[in-house]
Amino acid sequence: MPRQTKQQIEDEILETAAALFARHGFKETSIQRVADAVGYSKTGLLHRFPTKEALQAAVIERALVDLRLIAAEAEGLPIGADRDRIVITGVARLAMERPGAVALLLSGLMSAPDGEALQETGAAVFAAFGVADPDCVAEHDLPRLVRIVGALGALAVTTVAMHDKLTPAALADIVEVSYDALGHERPKK
Repeated sequence: MPRQTKQQIEDEILETAAALFARHGFKETSIQRVADAVGYSKTGLLHRFPTKEALQAAVIERALVDLRLIAAEAEGLPIGADRDRIVITGVARLAMERPGAVALLLSGLMSAPDGEALQETGAAVFAAFGVADPDCVAEHDLPRLVRIVGALGALAVTTVAMHDKLTPAALADIVEVSYDALGHERPKK
C-alpha cells in the first residue's frame, strides 16, 4: 500500500476534525479525540497543528475556501433558479467528497454554542445564494431564507446519512430534492 502524501494526511485530519467539531462542538472535541479518530498519536497531530485553536482555524479556513469556490461559480448570476442550482450542486459535490465539512457548514447555519466560530461559514453559505446578511433580511424575504436553510438541511442530512451509498445518480436526486425545496420549477426535459 503506498504511503499517504503530506496533503492526504492533512486532508484526512481536517475532514475528521470537521465531522467531530460538527457533532460535538469545538469545546467538547479534544485533540486526543481527533488523533484517535484518524489513528495518529496526539503528539503527531500536534506536530501538524500546534494547538486545538490552530486545528479549528484550519478546518474553518478550508470550509471557507470550499464555499468561496462554490460562490465564485455563481457570482454574477442574479438571485434565482440558475444561481441556486449552481450553489446546491456545488454543496452536494462537496458533501460527497467531504461529508464532515458539510456537517460543519450546517452547524454554521444554526445558533450553536460555537456560533461565533462558525458565523463566517454561515455567512459565506448565504452569500453564495445572494443573501448579504441573513440577520437583516426583510420580512418579505424570510420565506427565501427558510427555503435556503431547508434545502441545505435536507442536502446535508441526506448526504451524511447516505454517504456510503452515494452514487452520482443518487447525488443528482439529492440535488433535485434540495432544488425543489428552494421553490423553483425543475427545468423541462
